Amino acid sequence: MTVERVASALPSPAELRDHCRTLAVLEAILLPEWGDRYFGYDARWNVEAGEEMASMRDGSGDEYSIVFTAAGAYVRGFAHETEMSPYGGEDRAVWPGVLDDVPAVFAAQVAEPAFSDEDDVPAVTACLWRETADDAWRHGAIEFPAGDDPDGADQLFALLTDRRPEAYHAHAEEYLEDEIDLAAVRAVFAGEPLTDELVAALNPELTLADLAEDLAEIGRP
Repeated sequence: MTVERVASALPSPAELRDHCRTLAVLEAILLPEWGDRYFGYDARWNVEAGEEMASMRDGSGDEYSIVFTAAGAYVRGFAHETEMSPYGGEDRAVWPGVLDDVPAVFAAQVAEPAFSDEDDVPAVTACLWRETADDAWRHGAIEFPAGDDPDGADQLFALLTDRRPEAYHAHAEEYLEDEIDLAAVRAVFAGEPLTDELVAALNPELTLADLAEDLAEIGRP
């Protein structure tokens, strides 16, 4: 899988935003310590510009960021061990085509310092975008190297292309090495109101009040 397949599997930006919030809520409940979480959502990423950001980091150097703006949505993924990594060659350059066709409305996201290393090299192997007037996600014209997942898109965006509660449940049980209440996961995915009972079903050591700061950041009532 490459960004070509991911582009056809992603939902609308609005639906993607809601899904990313759901992942962040579940992570906040299951993993109270921020540093332990895979998924996050910052509804206050750039208040002045009206931007929000969803993120993933796997703790091993792979990550993605999705910035939701008035112009649409910009997706940046980085799989550090892929052949398309900027660190795969001596020139430390982004793979041709990955960023070349990004529309000017997302120039600020392409140049965002948080998405580059200390030498201003963009940390990106996969990039997609969708402007508000678009009817589909887009990506650059890329000549992909051989391999099943040359840009890391398959692994990076697995829980964005497979948005079933069961997919997240399997991921979380594997990561936590513990059993998790599938019915409670489904309830959060369904958008049911968060209650102390629902929170306790996922993490008996946590209360709804404990989540107040996280939920404010995520933008989840």
